[in-house]
Formats: sequence, C-alpha cells, structure tokens
Amino acid sequence: MTTHPLLARLDAGLAEIDRAHLRRRHRVVSTPCRPHVRADGHDVLAFASNDYLGLAAHPKVVEALIEGARRYGAGSGASHLISGHSQAHAELEDALTAFMSPHLVDGRALYFCTGYMANLATISALAGKDADIFSEALNHASLIDGARLSRARTHVYPHGDVDALAAMLATSTAETKLIVTDGVFSMDGDIAPLPSLLALAERYNAWLVVDDAHGFGVVGENGRGVFEHFALRSPNLVIIGTLGKAAGVGGAFVAANHRVIDWLINRARPYIFTTAAAPSQAHALLTSVALISGDEGRERRAALQARIAQLRDSLTLRHWQHMASPSAVQPIILGENAAALHAQAGLAQAGLWVPAIRPPTVAPGTSRLRVTLSAAHTQSDVARLAAAINQLDRDWREHAHG
Repeated sequence: MTTHPLLARLDAGLAEIDRAHLRRRHRVVSTPCRPHVRADGHDVLAFASNDYLGLAAHPKVVEALIEGARRYGAGSGASHLISGHSQAHAELEDALTAFMSPHLVDGRALYFCTGYMANLATISALAGKDADIFSEALNHASLIDGARLSRARTHVYPHGDVDALAAMLATSTAETKLIVTDGVFSMDGDIAPLPSLLALAERYNAWLVVDDAHGFGVVGENGRGVFEHFALRSPNLVIIGTLGKAAGVGGAFVAANHRVIDWLINRARPYIFTTAAAPSQAHALLTSVALISGDEGRERRAALQARIAQLRDSLTLRHWQHMASPSAVQPIILGENAAALHAQAGLAQAGLWVPAIRPPTVAPGTSRLRVTLSAAHTQSDVARLAAAINQLDRDWREHAHG
C-alpha cells in the first residue's frame, strides 16, 4: 500500500528525530502525583514532577477540589467576559492580590487557565509591533512565543548578562519596552539577577515581566517567590506565577498594577477568547494559597531545602556535572542526547524516574538529567537517588569507551 505523501513527509521527519535521539513519548501515570507513583504499570520513585511542596495530592486541596465541584459544577461554561467568571475565580484573584501585595503598587491579580496562556497574553498585550522586547537567552518557550505573537522587535541578551542588557536598552528608541525573564530558570534552576534588572527597567521606563513559575510557593520566607527573596516592589513589575507547580493544582496568575490588569482584560486575546478554567480548580487553589502562606508552607519549604542540601552533599560525580542550584531544579549535565537517554534508562532500571532533557528544550550539547525535588521526598528517597546517580557516573567511563 502506497503511503500518503503528507504522511510520508511526517514519517521522514520522525525518522530524523529518532536518529538525533530526540523522540518524545508519554508515560501514563495511574496514581496521584506523589514521589512514589505507578507509571506505565511499574512502581517508581519519581523525581520528575514540579509538585515542589507536595500539594498536588494534599488531602485538604483534594477535598477543596471536590467541594468546589459540588458547589459550582464541572465546568465554567463560557469565557470570563461572557458568563464564565465564577465567584471562585473572583475569590482566588482577591486572595492572590492580598498574598502578592507587598510587591505590587496599587496591585491586582488576574487568573489564567495555564501559565503558557498567561505569558502569551501578557507579552502580546503589553507589546505591540513598535515595541522593543529584551528577552533572556534561557527564557521559557511560552515567553519566546509571547514575544513572537506580539510582533514586536525582540532582542535576546545573554544569560544573566546585565551589562549586555543595559547596552541594548541604551540604544532603544521605542516608546514601549519590556524586559522579559524567568525568575527561576526551569532547566538550570538558577535565579535571575532581578534587582539589577528592575533598576534598568526603572531607569529606561520599561516593564519588567517576570515568569516566576518555579519560584512561586518555593522561594521566600512566605513563598511569594523571587520578589520576596529580593524584597522587590515597583509599578514597573509584572509578576506571572504558575499554580500547577508548587500550588499543586493548575492555572496561573498575573499580578501587577491594576491598570495593567484592566489592559489585559480588554486586550489580551488568549484571555478574552478562551473558556474559563473550571471553578472547582480555583476553589481548590484557595486552599493551596492558604497552605503556602501559613505555617505548613514554611515547614514544607524548609523540608525541601533540606532535601536540596542533602542531594548536593551526596553526589560525588567524576564524569558528569551537577549544576547545584538554590531551587528545586537540580540539573545533571551529560552533554549528548544519547548519553542522557542512556542515563535515564539506567535510573529506570533502578526504579527511579528522572527525565532526560534534550534540545530544543536545552541548547545542543547540554542534554541533562533534570532532577526535581519535592518537600514530599524523604531522606531515604534522596539517598536512593544519589546512590544510583553516583553508581552510573562511576560506570560511565566503561560505557563511553565500551
């Protein structure tokens, strides 16, 4: 049977992906998001999720989700600006506004279905085709796509290079300028130099748009993220936080001066033209925010920091590189795609799930194991992981020269 020409083209493309060791496949998880899960029919110890505080299966959050479904039903039924903006959404936005208020000037929060959507909406609405966007080299794909959607001129500055950014800003004549960066970088785990970036934003009358997906809930004494870590407050700040990671549920928010939020409600197409997330999800997030900001949140952040320190002190790598970071993201650099896949398979044989991250998510030649730690991991969990990684690293020379 002759293959359809369009399908044949896809087959050729997939074959090329296979040759580069870049094919991606799903794993099916049949248990709640916890360190010990069942994936593809096997029991594994997972260091793969972004459930940094262990709230995804927290009994209080689960019960709040059930209560929200009973109260509001299964779905919202419409976009926020038609009839889909539930009381649950409004209450969550009020709670997020109060939580992030130390870093806002006349601030307000707006809830989105996903973090990707929040980034697309914010950047495309604030920047038009005549704007200049200054984008960090290691920004998440959603920030990059938001800049593309805006049709603005985009200038990429090297990772963490404040001087290069300053030089770019000094030559810009655009009336509207956006500095766009991750707060905690999702694949390296390091934190952006936000005090210096904010100083530049205020000097050059630019927005500083920060996606704190991996900092919200985790960083700062109260879990307010990188803004609390650096004690930042400014009308130039536009804060984006994801609620499907440390908060354990789903969706995202933008927090900024209330005029920015009003602008997004009226001009952000990814917000205006999509059905609102289920109200039950927003209702559950009220409990997540309360947990993050309370004593239990502080205890869980302390437990997470203890696991981070344990992993750092337990790894004795000779052939691979552990990029120790202050965050829950702990990359181990192997370099080549095939090497990362081989290491992932070796850990899988030991009953450990650690994903291999390859281009285009990271730069060519920097493929890695991306270890993500959670407050729900125990000391014995991390000890087991470190022992397995150390053993694979010791065996690596024999594999590489076999």
